[in-house]
Amino acid sequence: MSNREVVILSVGGVRFVTRVTTLQQFPESRLARMLNNDDREFRLVNGEVFVDRDGTLFSYIMDFLRTLQVSLPADFSDYQRLQREAEFYGLYPLAGLLRQEHLLKPRLEILEVRFSFQDMQAFFRIFGSCSTTVETLSERITVFTGQHSGQSWNSPSQKPLVPLPLERPSHHDMAFQCGTDYSASDQLVARYVSIKPDNRKLINGTNVLGLLLDTLLKDGFRLVSTRTVSSEEKIECYSFERMQRPAGLTITMSPASGISGLAQAKRSQVQKGK
Repeated sequence: MSNREVVILSVGGVRFVTRVTTLQQFPESRLARMLNNDDREFRLVNGEVFVDRDGTLFSYIMDFLRTLQVSLPADFSDYQRLQREAEFYGLYPLAGLLRQEHLLKPRLEILEVRFSFQDMQAFFRIFGSCSTTVETLSERITVFTGQHSGQSWNSPSQKPLVPLPLERPSHHDMAFQCGTDYSASDQLVARYVSIKPDNRKLINGTNVLGLLLDTLLKDGFRLVSTRTVSSEEKIECYSFERMQRPAGLTITMSPASGISGLAQAKRSQVQKGK
């Protein structure tokens, strides 16, 4: 079979068609040795290789061989069974990853938005259990400042606005404000907030809050509670949560051991905060 370009496998009655080179990703595995017809567990029947194993789990084995990545559904729970299948096929790097279930299981992520309104200014502070999510969100939020002119506070003046950096008390939170205030020279200063991909520059705190909450909902968060922290200071708290899927786990070969050596796992930055 090693002389073929394409191999058809029937695993537990489920049919797979793949390239020989895909099965040879790990030359020391049973799948690679199978191509030399030296393993009794793999029988050639009517031109197809029959394997009496779980066909559903083998789909994850094939995905791993094709991409060298572990991608499992959020509700996946058969880690031990899949680990056993990986060991059967001699894919020990994959089996090693599956022993570390905590790297593969989705985690509950918490985000809290605190909003307060004082005089003509609105103050925002966002806390997150995942620092990557907070960092990603901070990159989407921009505060602009400039001297206010005109009759309306709902649109920026024609003068150029200067972007301001967000306050980052720690990796897990950030703070910003919008509205109008008087400077030391008694000039009226306005602060506008823009949240990508929305290009508007908003000065009204209620409008900014609405856009921020809508942004979080579109990012997969679920609003779980709303409460008033302090009625005197007019501080409201919005709590969100979502199941954060782990970053993709990629198998990379150790240069010292060569392609047939053991592999080590590392997190690949498929996307930030997801």
